[in-house]
Amino acid sequence: MLRTVLTALALLLPTLATAGNYCRTQHPIVLAHGMSGFDSILGIVDYWHRIPRALERDGARVFVTEVPQFNDTAVRGEALLAQIEEIVAITGTGKVNLIGHSHGGLDARYVASVRPDLIASVTSVGSPHRGAELADFLRANIREGSFTETAVSTLADTLGLALALLSGTTNPQDSVAALEALSSAGMARFNAEHPQGLPAERCGEGPREVNGVRYYSWSGTRPVTNVLDISDAMLGVTSLVYDEPNDGLVGRCSSHLGDVIRSDYRMNHLDEVNLMFGLRHLFGPNPVTLFRQHANRLKNAGL
Repeated sequence: MLRTVLTALALLLPTLATAGNYCRTQHPIVLAHGMSGFDSILGIVDYWHRIPRALERDGARVFVTEVPQFNDTAVRGEALLAQIEEIVAITGTGKVNLIGHSHGGLDARYVASVRPDLIASVTSVGSPHRGAELADFLRANIREGSFTETAVSTLADTLGLALALLSGTTNPQDSVAALEALSSAGMARFNAEHPQGLPAERCGEGPREVNGVRYYSWSGTRPVTNVLDISDAMLGVTSLVYDEPNDGLVGRCSSHLGDVIRSDYRMNHLDEVNLMFGLRHLFGPNPVTLFRQHANRLKNAGL
């Protein structure tokens, strides 16, 4: 869900002069969540835990978006595009810096492909640009049109609707379409239509700039990072279907896009956005620090 217009206008006021400028990018930063993501649930659980506040404290203008939790990338991308058009209208900056986590990185690629005039940069964090093995595993073991598929998709769609309602929105849900989109075959189709920033070789780096849009990526490769984090057990199990180092949901090489900052952080899929109240690897990086450093990177690049 977009921040209010008053908040957006407040960010433009000269009072920012009293804040730091380490993260003060030329264009606003827009954060796009992944599958089953949200903005904030009841004002208690934030998807981007402490990240927007840290960026704003150092001079950035930050907007947190919300799209359908489970749906096809084009559907999610169109919902994101509508919010970006509103942000550009509010701020008058012309462009935004898009940072997408997981499926949100694919949504960001979609928007940059269809409306490059609105995007200064795209950064993907733990996004499956060549598909996710878990999606392939589920697709191979859940027969299309079967009772199992119906039951599982109903549960997922209900979860998505609940997350949307708890965060103050209503979004159309289609978990089967989401599963198809994240499969290797689904991503092959997507990449054929939206190839910008994609590496020519699976584990390489892609073009750093296409159609005036800069492309970056980073990700982790430690599915289990903190014994106090209840989500680590699930990610430890899902990591077993992958044949390469992964964060529990996305393989290292699949996460590569554009300028690969790093793809082997001691982080799992949820650590990458500080989601579980900041629980992370004792010797791993602070996700908030990574986002601050990247905002500074964008600032120094004139973005």
